[in-house]
Amino acid sequence: MLLKKLREEVLEANLELVRKGLVLYTWGNASGVDREQGLVVIKPSGVDYDVLKAEDMVVTDLDGKIVEGTLKPSSDLDTHTLLYREFAEIGGVVHTHSEFATSFAQAGMAIPPFGTTHADYFHGPVPVTLPLSDAAIEGRYVHETGLAIVARFKGIPAIDPMAVPGCLVAGHAPFAWGKNAADAAHNAVVLEAVAKMAYRTLTLKASADKVSQALLDRHYLRKHGANATYGQG
Repeated sequence: MLLKKLREEVLEANLELVRKGLVLYTWGNASGVDREQGLVVIKPSGVDYDVLKAEDMVVTDLDGKIVEGTLKPSSDLDTHTLLYREFAEIGGVVHTHSEFATSFAQAGMAIPPFGTTHADYFHGPVPVTLPLSDAAIEGRYVHETGLAIVARFKGIPAIDPMAVPGCLVAGHAPFAWGKNAADAAHNAVVLEAVAKMAYRTLTLKASADKVSQALLDRHYLRKHGANATYGQG
């Protein structure tokens, strides 16, 4: 079986989304990439998580061509592969329809950094894409979804995808990523948590101020970067 270890890691990332309550039925997917071989492992489309096995994972190249697997890959494959091609540092991608992050996406609203919980993982707002045009939706919709995310990160100002490892697709739902499939799933769980906190903050006080840049920097940089102090090193 090709990429057995990566298949197992991607299966575990998919199951983590279920355990943490981010996925109902089959509404989500996780993938991982082997950069040396240029191959992607992704969940098959519409397969119940209760019966999902490592050997069910589908292997494709970075253009989405199936290399190994008997099942159809996730319908979001073209978004995953585009993100891998455009964001060279990422090693895993997750897509869910988690309740609170999806609510922000449906409202077309970025998730503001209201506090230090957000700052520990996202060095700035979690952005939202522009709405897709009718032509994009009627054409290569899944590919265009990836293009909308990339455009948001390569816009002015540009956003570092490793410093803000997630994005909301307007009218759709969140995508998250990380250094591997497990990290991407972890970031998706945190994204949902900070979306819930932001929603409640705005409910309590619609004019709530964002956290200061100094506090945002302090909390993000203590966990990330060359001089990080959090954890055991």
